Amino acid sequence: MAEAIFLSAGVPDPKRGPAYAETADTVAITSAVSALAYVTLGRRPLVWGGHPAITPMILVMAEDMNVDYAEWVTLYQSEVFRDEFPEDNKRFRNVVFTANLKGDREASLDLMRERMFTENQFKAAVFIGGMGGIVTEYEMFKKIQPDAKVIPVTSTGGASLEVAARMGDVSSDFLLERDYVALFHEHLDISVSEQRYKIPAEQPTTIEDRYWRRGDQR
Repeated sequence: MAEAIFLSAGVPDPKRGPAYAETADTVAITSAVSALAYVTLGRRPLVWGGHPAITPMILVMAEDMNVDYAEWVTLYQSEVFRDEFPEDNKRFRNVVFTANLKGDREASLDLMRERMFTENQFKAAVFIGGMGGIVTEYEMFKKIQPDAKVIPVTSTGGASLEVAARMGDVSSDFLLERDYVALFHEHLDISVSEQRYKIPAEQPTTIEDRYWRRGDQR
């Protein structure tokens, strides 16, 4: 069963992507990423390419929830950015490094994305804020994982707006709903009654068996 969630998120840089930065809501981006982590951690595997401003936040949330960050979150990072890897990479076993193709940044990133999308089976992809790389990830994701759901959180602005435009018909919730926890519970089909598990191996296969029941210890 495909249960993994792919996250594509970023805060646009006004110098590198002024058009994306102009529409981006940095507070909404942070809130949406935090909400996605809250809804998924301990319930669904989360896969993404990492971001120096976001990865530490997800790590802290996992620790606060008493779930094993390295078991639930998988980061893919290209060796072309080795000099920029966050220190947290050294502490965990959840980072998949992909080859540096002779210093070619775009080719190396495409390889990383291709591996992310071919080595995992996704239920959904969530696009939050970001710049042109997010649009590239959307196009490749849809080719490789055509049956997965796509959620562009357009209220965060940035490249999520372009993803939605390319999709054509998207839910108005993605623009209007600012309760991101409720948004992700609904559109990722994750019940608020689902328990969290420290590691995936402890999680029952059947979703109904994961629900809180009277007498369960939280």
